[in-house]
This record gives sequence, C-alpha cells and structure tokens, in this order.
Amino acid sequence: MKQIKCIGILTSGGDASGMNAAIRAVTRSAIFNGYTVKGIYRGYEGLIRNEIKEFTTQDVSSIIQRGGTILKTARSKDFMTPEGRKVAYDNMVAAGIDALIVIGGNGSLTGALTFAQEFNVPCIGLPGTIDNDLYGTDSTIGYDTALNTIVECVDKIRDTATSHDRIFFVEVMGRDAGFLAQNSAIASGAEAAIIPEDQTDVDQLEQFIGRGFRKSKNSSIVIVSESPKDGGAMHYAERVKKEYPQYDVRVTILGHLQRGGSPSAYDRILASRLGVGAIEALKEDQRNVMIGIRNDKVVYVPFSEAIKKDKPLDKSLIQVLDELSI
Repeated sequence: MKQIKCIGILTSGGDASGMNAAIRAVTRSAIFNGYTVKGIYRGYEGLIRNEIKEFTTQDVSSIIQRGGTILKTARSKDFMTPEGRKVAYDNMVAAGIDALIVIGGNGSLTGALTFAQEFNVPCIGLPGTIDNDLYGTDSTIGYDTALNTIVECVDKIRDTATSHDRIFFVEVMGRDAGFLAQNSAIASGAEAAIIPEDQTDVDQLEQFIGRGFRKSKNSSIVIVSESPKDGGAMHYAERVKKEYPQYDVRVTILGHLQRGGSPSAYDRILASRLGVGAIEALKEDQRNVMIGIRNDKVVYVPFSEAIKKDKPLDKSLIQVLDELSI
C-alpha cells in the first residue's frame, strides 16, 4: 500500500454547521502527524476543476465558530459520470494527494465509495448532514445546531399561535428521516410530529385531531418532516382547511434557516473528535470508512453500511411526545 503523505479534504452536498470545525480538526491533526493537507474547493466539482490549495494551520484559524464551509460546497453532475471521476482522479494525482477525506451526507459518501472502488484511493468520510440519517453514528455534524435553531423558531411561533388561537404546521428538513421533526417537537413542547417513520395505516392528522387537543389548549403546533411524497406541511394544512374548517390554520416552512448559524458547542466538539479520528483512521491504514460516534466513542463504519442501511428512529420517542402533548 502506498504511503500516505498528502491528504485532500473537501465538503460536499448541503452545508451543515460544524463543517468548518471538522476542516480545522482534520487540517491541524494531519499537520501535527506530519502530513501535508490540501483543501479542495466546491466539493467533487472543485476536484474536477482543479480548485486545490495547500492548507496551513493559519488557513483554519478562527473558523471553528463559523457556520457553512470555508471550502464551499456544490453538487456535481459531472462527478456522477466515469469521465468526470477520471478527470477528478487525474487532478488529485497531479496535486500529489494520496488520500481523500470527504465531509458530507449520504450522496457525498456514496460518491466517495464509488471513487475509492474505481481508483483504489483511500477515502475517509465524516458525517456532515443536519438530517442525522447516516447509519452507524449516534449524531451527525450539524444536527444539534439545526435542532436548536428549529426549537428557537418554534418558541417564537408559539407566541403568535397562542395569541390567535391557531394551529401552526411547521415544516422542517430531514428528507426521509424524522429525527429533526420528532426531537424538535419534544424539545419545543409541540402537540404532534408527523414523520416518515410513523407512516402506518393510521392517519397521523386524524389521530392528532382525534385526541381532542382543543379541550385543554388554545393553540397547537405540529412539526412536519418535509416530504416530496405527501407535500409536507402545506398538504396537511390544506387538509385541515377542508376537513376541519372550524380551525384557523397557518404554515411556516423553516427551509434553509435550519442550515446556517454558528455551530453549537456539541457540534464543535463532535466535529473536532471526528476530524482527529479521520487522521487516526488513515494512520491505521483504514479506508472506505465513515468516522462516527457511538455511545460517546469514535467508531469506524464501512461506507457500505453508512449509506445503505436505514438509521432507525427510536420509536419510544413517539410515545414520549404523545404522552406529554395531552
């Protein structure tokens, strides 16, 4: 196996608060251990366009507190083609990069796995996604910050909901995973959460209305996980208007507000630990693994598991919300 001397680092897919902390940790840990580090701008697209710069300790100074990613991020259609990946590989070799550390979500790690298999490149992934949907890690970089942002927003929406006796449907991100919706509902004292993991034969909206929530409360907030399948919060709000016209309904879609902001202390610590863990993995000749956290221990999760297995949501959380929202 070729000795690793230079490590490339990139961020890919949607940005997540804490990515900068991870970039800082990878860079400084790598330099501490005698490696050269090169930052690749705009993800895989930047690798294809040869947007590569050597990083020093100074390049990552004063970024741990910043949201977003100083390396920028993009989704690359060209990298999805064999021709695009070949250009990326040639640029990587020309830059003297021996191993790649990819910070991103499911799609980013899928790209890393394909790249590693095609060109025998050692690739290490860091779970950077607010969705918290990667298997094998208890938490992903950016999830805690996004959760706190949602709770802060819902607390403010509650003031208006209470003042006007309204039902608010608040749509949050999460794609096909309900971690943000379920936990933000518990943390904000919401009356219900409509999530993909709870899609049984029981109509979640009817269940919510049927609990007689108006008997004890003068306002209600329902957190809805975004879903291309059923239309998200707008779909449920329209249903209430048609099926229960006596209720005053409003919708708030938090959107990209959830991605930004200074990372929480938890996300800064998580990103720092995982960044150091990525360098340790390379020192141990690991490849094609995601660095995760389980039971407060850093673990190595094969890419194939991280991206192909569905991360289970603890169903007991649904009962917690049900019991506390009466």
